[in-house]
Amino acid sequence: MKFEVTILGCGSATPTLRHVPTSQLLEHDNHLFLIDCGEGTQLQLRRFKIRFAKINHIFISHNHGDHCLGLPGLISTLHLLGRNRPLHVYCQEGLNEAIEQQLRISHSRLRFEVKWHILNPNEKVLIFENKKLEVFAFPLDHRVPCCGFLFAEKPRLRNIKPECITKYGISVARIRQIKSGSDYTLEDGTIIPNAELTFTPEPPMSYAFCSDTAYQKKTAEYVRGVDLLYHESTFLEEDLERAQFTSHSTASQAATVAKEARAKKLLLGHYSARYRDMEPFLQEAQEVFPEVELADEGLVIPVKNVEKKSPS
Repeated sequence: MKFEVTILGCGSATPTLRHVPTSQLLEHDNHLFLIDCGEGTQLQLRRFKIRFAKINHIFISHNHGDHCLGLPGLISTLHLLGRNRPLHVYCQEGLNEAIEQQLRISHSRLRFEVKWHILNPNEKVLIFENKKLEVFAFPLDHRVPCCGFLFAEKPRLRNIKPECITKYGISVARIRQIKSGSDYTLEDGTIIPNAELTFTPEPPMSYAFCSDTAYQKKTAEYVRGVDLLYHESTFLEEDLERAQFTSHSTASQAATVAKEARAKKLLLGHYSARYRDMEPFLQEAQEVFPEVELADEGLVIPVKNVEKKSPS
């Protein structure tokens, strides 16, 4: 089952020829989720050959333009492509009103419904779930209300050994109970332990997206034990004062969050346009937390084994 993240954009407020504003595509079990939608997102989706018509859920961290200005264009394109099923957008209060006003001004009548889900920027909340995945929003510390997102797999059922079904004559009705952890009792009263009947499932994996934020200890609590952590690193420590003034983080601070959260791996992004060389971000973070990657447009990172695929 695929669980991976594609970096569509990893720059900060000002687009450059090297980086475009923030956006990511998360795929889990054939479901596509868009995380933030900065300017140029739909072009990046086309560039990396992603079937964005399959996207049904979009998560917008906050209302700054480099994280949401691509949304009106994407909605318009989905309309022109003939979409007719609902699109769910999770966002901060006010973004829904701005986009609906734009649609009114342009006399646009969508063929599909946009279902707005307004985020609570003050506490960790479950905002979406299906049979295999849960998505939580949690508060970050920025100049405007801002949320991070945690995508966490649900624990899997145990897999029953086929030979045991035949050996003990286990009925279909009992199989689900056994997969849920129950032992099996034979007619003579003999108890067959669940561990002998089933395979141990793969452990559930998780991905956390920490958008624009100043360093805060609470972030580590919200994403404790996460397998892959994306945390903004707009500045280097030499520009710490600027980071504090703008409520952003340095590479070193992002690494500190990863260390405190006991994350398996850290992914840096949201680089300020003032920097041309990204290598110092990697070096600075690795002084605090060794397992670090630099986000780059087109980079695909499997969450399951936390290995990267280079941009094509």
